[in-house]
Amino acid sequence: MSDQGLVDSIPNGKVLMDLVEAVFANADLAEARQAVRDDLGDAAFVDACGTIASFSAVVKIADGAGIPLEDYKEEVSREIRQELSINEFVT
Repeated sequence: MSDQGLVDSIPNGKVLMDLVEAVFANADLAEARQAVRDDLGDAAFVDACGTIASFSAVVKIADGAGIPLEDYKEEVSREIRQELSINEFVT
């Protein structure tokens, strides 16, 4: 499944992915934030921001501490990491 296919398969995936991309690319955050609020409401906007912040924090803590991905997790997550292009993220 392509990245676009994954985004399309998630309810409101496009507007949520636009927010994620704006956060990590330092793009037009105001526009992405407003789109989530307009489409999903304020509560969903807060939930999305909390999810982005939590994921970012956990990854940074693990990377900063030098915690490697466990072998069994590497093996079982290989396909989804490839589908989501996670291995391409710069850490």
